[in-house]
Amino acid sequence: MALKLDGIAVAAAIKSDLKSRVSRLAARGVQAGLGTLLVGDDPGSSRYVAGKHKDCAEVGIRSLRRTLPADADFEQILSVVRDFNEDPACTGFIVQLPLPRGVDANAIIDSIDPAKDADGMHPYNLGELVLHPKGELSTPLPCTPRGVIELLKRYDIDLAGKRVCVLGRGITIGRTIGLLLTRNEVNATVTLCHTGTVDVHRHLREAEVIIAATGSAGIVTADDVAPGAVLVDVGVSRVQDPETGAWRIRGDIDPAAREQASAYTPNPGGVGPMTRAMLLSNVVEIAERGLA
Repeated sequence: MALKLDGIAVAAAIKSDLKSRVSRLAARGVQAGLGTLLVGDDPGSSRYVAGKHKDCAEVGIRSLRRTLPADADFEQILSVVRDFNEDPACTGFIVQLPLPRGVDANAIIDSIDPAKDADGMHPYNLGELVLHPKGELSTPLPCTPRGVIELLKRYDIDLAGKRVCVLGRGITIGRTIGLLLTRNEVNATVTLCHTGTVDVHRHLREAEVIIAATGSAGIVTADDVAPGAVLVDVGVSRVQDPETGAWRIRGDIDPAAREQASAYTPNPGGVGPMTRAMLLSNVVEIAERGLA
């Protein structure tokens, strides 16, 4: 049977370690603090932000929540970002996307202090990741790519020299995970597939590791998977059961494909908890760097 890569269990272990590190920071007079800015009342975004603050409470990180109405304009949003940049109680923060139509999200992200970029997605931090493939990085890392690699590492899945096929080129995972996978310490060989790729199925079948991040339910089937491949399912879709009418979460990888695999991430319960754990890790590491 394929090995289930349990993101919930690994995230719990990471949070336990973070709790100890937060306590050590507190003993030195420092409290890590996560700031969040939520614009509007989208239920999905609201739940996601609430989950992040629940995680903060578990490990002892201070929560700093700011909310704005759905009709907030660019200057109002920018004002909150500037407040977080200047607030010493906030060691790292995020601006929850999407922002209202007409607001330049890229300009808002650019205005975040890179040293407080809890998501690791500021252009400066991504640039550091591009420029320094060797050695230690002193900037926050993108949460989901970092979470994927950490999960595989915790299960002793060695990626060195492995052929990794990444499906999807979104900035959150597809375009950024290759930067981590090709760092010297990981040393994988990466193929990035997208809607313009000719014969995607051939690339998938040749891969030893598949990382699917398209948001298209079941797009990777058992026929796409080589025997013994490792399957990492990042995509999230809500699909309706034709019989019951109930809505449920489905990933990009058809569960039947697991029969071909050596290991797989469940969805939900795989990459999602790891992303949240890496957000906390970034916040704590930012606080620790402030004492260095």
